[in-house]
Amino acid sequence: MDQAAAALSSQAQSLEDDLVLAREASAFYLKVSESVLREVPGNLPLAASVAAGFTQYAYAFVALEADKREPQDAAAAQQLRERAARLYARAHRHAMAALEASAPGFTQSLNRPDALQTLRLTSAQVPVAYWAAASWGGWISLSKDNPDVVADLPTAIQLAKLAWLKQPDFSQGALASLMGTFEAARPGGSAAQAAVYFEQAVVAGAGQSAGVYVAQAESLALPKGDRASFEALLHKAVQVATLHRNLPNDIMRERATWLLGMADDLF
Repeated sequence: MDQAAAALSSQAQSLEDDLVLAREASAFYLKVSESVLREVPGNLPLAASVAAGFTQYAYAFVALEADKREPQDAAAAQQLRERAARLYARAHRHAMAALEASAPGFTQSLNRPDALQTLRLTSAQVPVAYWAAASWGGWISLSKDNPDVVADLPTAIQLAKLAWLKQPDFSQGALASLMGTFEAARPGGSAAQAAVYFEQAVVAGAGQSAGVYVAQAESLALPKGDRASFEALLHKAVQVATLHRNLPNDIMRERATWLLGMADDLF
């Protein structure tokens, strides 16, 4: 089972660059990987792969589709958002179970106010912690009518911060970008601090990640009503995604293009 887990997690690192093919293949891959993970729940690389897969599937193929359908069919959009929330929650459970298996008592310690002072992640735990926090954020964002889930935002931020303290440049700035999104979303958050995180993400990714520009557009420019910055950031995302083709950038290019088309409705 460990050999199967290693093979599956290794396969996940070879990104498919065709968005349609990735969507068609991902469901089978996720089910197989999830089945193996249940047998070896403490396998951190496979747990990171499974959590990443469910999170990315929810974001790229379910939540975005919900946003696109909203103007024509609000009921169908809501059903898709509920499904995306369930997928985010599923990713989160797998990641947290792996963290707990690798460090018994981790979940309970994370809920303490002094978690940032008493907990430390290993390098092997950082990818799992990142996807646990990212999926948690997605779940919370789609659960505004569920106060119990929304109340977990501070803990999700603590988990992301623990990973950031260990490896701030993780995944070409994806973790720093997540920190920026969390900072902008939390009650009393600082837009200036969020901008610092996003700039760190740009530097860590050498300007080759489209996601950070989409995140800035939605987290900072849109809430401020700054249409010029919103559109400039999204055009930058499209440009970066075109120059640096990979699956994450293709996903972000699709979202950026859709958001540009919705600008008249958003402002």
